[in-house]
Amino acid sequence: MIALTEQERRILEIAAPVAERLGLEIVRLRVMGGRRPGLQIMTERAGGAPTSVEDCAKLSRALSPVFEEADPIKEAYVLEVSTPGIDRPLTRPGDFGRWVGHEVRIELARPLDGRRRFTGTITGEDEDGAHIELDDETKLVAHVNEMSRASLVLTDALIEAARADGSLPPQMDEDGLEEFEIDETEDDTDTNEKTGDVT
Repeated sequence: MIALTEQERRILEIAAPVAERLGLEIVRLRVMGGRRPGLQIMTERAGGAPTSVEDCAKLSRALSPVFEEADPIKEAYVLEVSTPGIDRPLTRPGDFGRWVGHEVRIELARPLDGRRRFTGTITGEDEDGAHIELDDETKLVAHVNEMSRASLVLTDALIEAARADGSLPPQMDEDGLEEFEIDETEDDTDTNEKTGDVT
């Protein structure tokens, strides 16, 4: 689920080694439509270690020349790099196992008994997939690759857990900035050192 479309998978192949060299992992990559497409990349430090705003800025700066050379999106686009946030998407094998006991929303790629959307509590993850105790007290077991979407539900317990293990992402009132955007154009640009923006 890190990347869904063929275009996104091609971009991920380009971006993942760059992130790895910086000690980062890509959690999710999406190409968003509109008058000017957006390339959204969520990243975190390897193993889920606390990730800073500066980590996002470093990845933005490292990816910009690589994308300029590879030209994965033909038209002008906006590159946005951010942390996953507290109510983070769960996109990789192992993600569910890190958040046992917390609430999750899941959408399956294919309906199960006529149903695709589920909400429940993560009880474990193993070779059979993620184990979810649903709100109706039934159980769901599914692999990440069987899902089209999954994310944690923002609760007080989740906030406290993120604070306790140091994974609480940067807050606006602390750093004044949660994400960095780079406007990818063909014109000569100057980088704003404070925000990581290219203008």
